[in-house]
Amino acid sequence: MNLLSDRILNMATSATLAMAAKARELRGEGKDIIGLSLGEPDFNTPDFIKDAAIQAINDNYNSYTPVDGYVELKEAIITKFKRDNNLTYTLPQIVVSTGAKQCLANIAGVMLNKGDEVLLPCPYWVSYSDIVKLNDGVPVEVKTSIDTDFKMTAEQLEAAITPNTKMIWFSSPCNPSGSVYSKDELRALADVLVKHPNIYVVSDEIYEHINYVGGHASMAEFDDMYDRTITVNGVSKAFAMTGWRIGFIGAPEKIARACNKMQGQITSGANCIAQQAVITALNASPSKVQYMIDEFKVRRDLVLDLLNNIEGFNSNTPEGAFYVFPDISFYFGKTLRGKTINNATDFSLYLLEEALVATVTGDAFGNPNCIRISYAASQEQIIEAIKRIKEAVS
Repeated sequence: MNLLSDRILNMATSATLAMAAKARELRGEGKDIIGLSLGEPDFNTPDFIKDAAIQAINDNYNSYTPVDGYVELKEAIITKFKRDNNLTYTLPQIVVSTGAKQCLANIAGVMLNKGDEVLLPCPYWVSYSDIVKLNDGVPVEVKTSIDTDFKMTAEQLEAAITPNTKMIWFSSPCNPSGSVYSKDELRALADVLVKHPNIYVVSDEIYEHINYVGGHASMAEFDDMYDRTITVNGVSKAFAMTGWRIGFIGAPEKIARACNKMQGQITSGANCIAQQAVITALNASPSKVQYMIDEFKVRRDLVLDLLNNIEGFNSNTPEGAFYVFPDISFYFGKTLRGKTINNATDFSLYLLEEALVATVTGDAFGNPNCIRISYAASQEQIIEAIKRIKEAVS
């Protein structure tokens, strides 16, 4: 009899966290590693948000919070959804969780039964697949390519649907590709889904504000998809609050109540101080964090310009988030400094060991021909990192 459950033995380790740990280990050995692996803004949390947290401490917020979040925070989330997304939700439709990742785990836990299929347009965020598997679902990858900006077409969606399809999960802007679905592209997908009324959508919009084309679109905006869409968001990325761990959903009331019930048995409510700070964050105009988005766009253009000068790196132009996802399959089968590159994992490890630059293999995101490079780092670090990469593959 195994000490550990089949569930944990069959679960993959998060590739992004594993690469970050490996980079920390090498730093501990005195190596000058440049980390371009984690999806974490390198900005400090804005002062006006920190001030709200300090005020909450001084006001003695220290008790258990309601499982689904403070009413004042849920009201701020409702206001945010209306202002930024033209989505109308009521208090029972909102659930606040310990990060958007817990939101996803809640949704999978309350909606999936054994054998239910979840469509994942590739590339997809690294944890989607294992969260689905952990809850007895079956992840079904829908392959996309750089030629379509890594976006799934309506035809691909239609072809992937089976009688067992329960859900589709996707992010826009996308982690890892930076792709952004336009309203017309979402409508084309919705036109397929309206023919299959039992399929639900998880629309992960955590990178919503880090958008270089403007006009973020949400699947739930369409009247015929509103009752079948769970909108997931949070403050980690746009407000540089990764460690504060606050995410939230807007969902059909029955699903939201189920997530509340699930969370009540797993973690109870999210951190009281963080919730108070997020009220202030969400009530502020998104323009308060525009300086970060402007800097990310400068870095995106810098990364693309530098990568375009390296043979074998084929990149599209991401319209959001803070990643580039170049196809590096040119190097497969080649030998670099005595090391044979068979796949993206080999290439990513090669860059870590030889260039001292941490990236993440595309295998983890369902696309084995690519690597993910995060540009949530200073321009100086980006320039040095790409210089090292160029030298390592020359």
